[in-house]
Amino acid sequence: MTYGTETWSLTLGLIRRLRVTQWAMERAMLGVSLRDQIRNEEIRKRTRVTDIAQRVAKLKWQWAGHITRRTDGRWGLKVLEW
Repeated sequence: MTYGTETWSLTLGLIRRLRVTQWAMERAMLGVSLRDQIRNEEIRKRTRVTDIAQRVAKLKWQWAGHITRRTDGRWGLKVLEW
């Protein structure tokens, strides 16, 4: 679900949609439906999965560090310096 998110420009709407999708996936993992009326916080405790927004932010910082450490002259660092 997070493949390529390092380069995305995240808006609040997109973060919301990612969270909704993550909650749906976690409910499917546990076999819980919306009719069971179990809160998302409880499902998150059961699955022990980190929030998608936090994960994407961490991946963005890791990718930025990776790009700045490059010394091979590829375009990634040049674009950031432009």
